[in-house]
Amino acid sequence: MPLARLFAAAVVTLVTAGQCLAQSRDPVTVVVMDPLAAELSCPCVKGYAQRDYDKLAKQLEKHLNRPINLHFAESLANALEKKTEGKADLIIGKESVIRMQAKDAKFDVTPVASLTGKDGKTTMTGLFVLPAEDKALTLGDIKGYRILFGPTNADEKHTSALELLRIFEVSPAKTLETCNSCSDGATKVIEMFKGGEKAVTVISSYAQPLLEGCGTIKKGDLRVIGETDPVPFVVAFVNERLPSSDRVALQQALMTVGRLPDLCVAMETKNGFVPFETGKKK
Repeated sequence: MPLARLFAAAVVTLVTAGQCLAQSRDPVTVVVMDPLAAELSCPCVKGYAQRDYDKLAKQLEKHLNRPINLHFAESLANALEKKTEGKADLIIGKESVIRMQAKDAKFDVTPVASLTGKDGKTTMTGLFVLPAEDKALTLGDIKGYRILFGPTNADEKHTSALELLRIFEVSPAKTLETCNSCSDGATKVIEMFKGGEKAVTVISSYAQPLLEGCGTIKKGDLRVIGETDPVPFVVAFVNERLPSSDRVALQQALMTVGRLPDLCVAMETKNGFVPFETGKKK
C-alpha cells in the first residue's frame, strides 16, 4: 500500500477512535498509582513528588469529551475492590507494580504510554546504599553483608538488583530479606550499623530526594555504592477489554500533555507522555 494511503488510513483510525469515545458519555475510570502523585506522596521537597493529576483529568475530559472518574491508590486490588467497583479504563503508575498486580488480579492491561520525568527520562534505577561511615566502596565489598531488597513487584529494587549482584559475584541469602518501602530499608541499615551489623539496602532512584527531604534520614547518612540498569518508571496502561478504538483514543489523549506547558509543569514532566516501547531505556 502506498505511503500516502497508509497515512490516510492511520488518520481515519485516530479520528474514528476519538469519535467513538466522544459519542459515549459514560465516565472514564482512571486509577493513579504514581508514587510521585501529590495524593500519594508528601510536600517535603519543593517542586517534587507533587504531580497534579486533577489537571491531567481535566485535560482528558476536554480531549475525550467524557467525564473522568479519578481515583488514587497504592494497590490495584484495593482500588478495584473499594473505590471503582471493579472498573479501571486507564491505570497510571510504576510499570512493574501495575504489571504484576494486574496479573494477580486477573485484570488484563496493555501499556500504551510512558510519562517522562523532569529530565526527560522514562526510566528509574535501583540504588544500593549503606551508611556513609561503612568502609565498603563497591558492591564487590559487600560479600557477607545483610542485603535488604524491595518487594518482588519492584523491578528496580528486586529483579534488577539481583542481576547486578550476580555481576559482582555477590550471593544474597537463600531467603531474601525485603522491605516494602525505601524509607524502611534506609532506616533499618542505619540502625543495623549502629548495632555493629553490616547491611546494605536497595532504594528507588526517585525516592532518594524524599528520604532526606522528609527527614527519614539526615543528609549524608547514606552513600550509594551501586546502581542497577534502568527500568521503566511511570507507565499508563489501558484495560484490554476496551474496544481498540477506545484504547487508541486514550493513548492519543495522553499524548496531548507534552504540547501544554502549564500541564507539563503541573505533572512535573519535560515532554509529557510518550509512546511506551518495551525494552527501550531512556
